[in-house]
Amino acid sequence: MEIVTKLKRRYYTRIVKKQARKVGAGLAVNGKSSVTGNTVLGDHVGFNGMEIFGYGRVRIGNYFHSGRGCKMITDVHNYDRGRKIPYDRSYIVKNITIEDCVWLGSYVTILGGVRIGEGAIIQAGSVVVSDIPPCAIAGGHPAKVFKYRDKEHYYDLKNKKEFF
Repeated sequence: MEIVTKLKRRYYTRIVKKQARKVGAGLAVNGKSSVTGNTVLGDHVGFNGMEIFGYGRVRIGNYFHSGRGCKMITDVHNYDRGRKIPYDRSYIVKNITIEDCVWLGSYVTILGGVRIGEGAIIQAGSVVVSDIPPCAIAGGHPAKVFKYRDKEHYYDLKNKKEFF
């Protein structure tokens, strides 16, 4: 591996470790990324370019992997009950929970209030606006479940601790 690439990875990883509330073992940050102080990362989390912003909590489980250019947004401007239009200076804050062994394709956006279940896969370019069940494969804008993993095979691999 090229020395510049190694140095960038170390640098990006160090930044995320400083920003996050808690970081598990084996964090790998392979592209420019930023998180908030309300972010909790499990073990063996891999980012290839992630932006997490807003005031809400973000919890990412173990063995998470993301493609390039992913975003998690925990707030929106208060447009419904605010004192101004089109929106006021207050925010509606919603947390995000990503369970273990989730894989996000490149350029996925996840909005606040979403839970992505264990073993789910989100197709590249998708916008996730509602919960995704465990072992689901979802995509689109908004993301919809279109298939499920072979759950028996998934849990067999998990029990054997066959992680990437």
